[in-house]
Amino acid sequence: MTEDERDQFERDGYLVVRSVLTDDEVAVARAAILRFRERRGAAGALHQLSAVTACPELAFLLDHPRVFGYVWSLLGWNIHVYHSHVDVHPQLTRRQPDWWHWHQDGGRQNRELETDPRPRMSVKLAYWLSDVSEPGRGNFTVLPGSHRINWLPGPPRRDVAWPAPQGAVQITANAGDVVVFDRRLWHARSDNYSPVTRVGAFFGYTYRWVAGRDDVGGLPRRPEWATFSPVQRQLLGGAGNGDGDHAWGHEPSTTPLYGELANRGLLDGAIPALIR
Repeated sequence: MTEDERDQFERDGYLVVRSVLTDDEVAVARAAILRFRERRGAAGALHQLSAVTACPELAFLLDHPRVFGYVWSLLGWNIHVYHSHVDVHPQLTRRQPDWWHWHQDGGRQNRELETDPRPRMSVKLAYWLSDVSEPGRGNFTVLPGSHRINWLPGPPRRDVAWPAPQGAVQITANAGDVVVFDRRLWHARSDNYSPVTRVGAFFGYTYRWVAGRDDVGGLPRRPEWATFSPVQRQLLGGAGNGDGDHAWGHEPSTTPLYGELANRGLLDGAIPALIR
C-alpha cells in the first residue's frame, strides 16, 4: 500500500483496485459460483456464506497477490477470514418493496464495542466477477468517509421509504476489479434492474482472536484442503497445533503468514514494516 493509497483509505474508508484478476481468473471464479448455484437448484438470487467451503475453487482469492498486501498492511499477520460469501443477483423484473439496506459489517461488534468511532477490527475484499461499470446493476453503494461514524440517520423501521444518505455513491467496476473497504464503512447493495447478472465474492479479514462466522469445520477432511497453501489454511482457521493459543499470536514463528512475510523481508521484528 502506497502512502497515497493509505491516505485515501483512511479518508474514504475504501479503495477501488482495478484489473486485479485476469480474464481467466474471472472465468474460473464466476463459473465456480454459478455451478454451485446450479447444484443448489437456485435459479434466482444467491447469497451463500462460507465462500471457500461452498466453492473450493475460490481459495486463490483468499490471498491473491494483487490485493492481499492491502489486508496485511492494515491488519498485520495474525489474521484469518472470519466471514465470507458469494452472491448472484440476476435482473429484477418488478420494483422491490422499500427496505433500508444500509449497514456496517461486524454484527454485534457495532453494539458491544463502546468507543466512538469503533475500532476498525476488520477489512473486506469485494471481488467483482461481472460488469457493474454502470449504475443500476446492483452496485456496491457506499457513503465515503462514514467509517468514522457510529450511527447513520435512518427510518424508524427498515420497511419505511427513506432516501439514501446524502453523498452516497454507487461504485462502478469492471469484472476483475476489487474494492478494499473498512468494515465500518456504511454501505448497501442497490437493486439490479439491468440485464446483467451481478456476481461477486466477498472476504472479510480480522484478527484470529475474533471468532469466525464461516463454517469451515469440514474443509480439513476434504481433498481440496491438501491443495491449499499454509497461508490459505491459516486464513481458513487451520493453522496452529490445536492448543488454542496460536490465535493470540504469542508464537509468530508458528504462523504461516508471519513466516512468509519474514522471508520476503517485509517485517521489522514482529511488526510489518508497512504499518505506521
